[in-house]
Amino acid sequence: MKKINIERHELVPKHIILSEKERQELLEKYGITLKQLPKILVSDPIIQILNGKVGDVVKIIRKSPTAGEITHYRVVIKG
Repeated sequence: MKKINIERHELVPKHIILSEKERQELLEKYGITLKQLPKILVSDPIIQILNGKVGDVVKIIRKSPTAGEITHYRVVIKG
């Protein structure tokens, strides 16, 4: 059976795990805590590929026909 690399699939947006410094800067910039971010499960296939762990913040870059690119952030949680 042929495996699909979901990181390269056209329907899967780019996911990047932020460094500790980037994570702190993001939280300070928006004046928020980790609990206020949308969540993504540690069992999500893309998080497993990226070796993400609980508490990591993931930057998700989606293509948009009207805005070009849209950036979202999610915190990795146990699930």
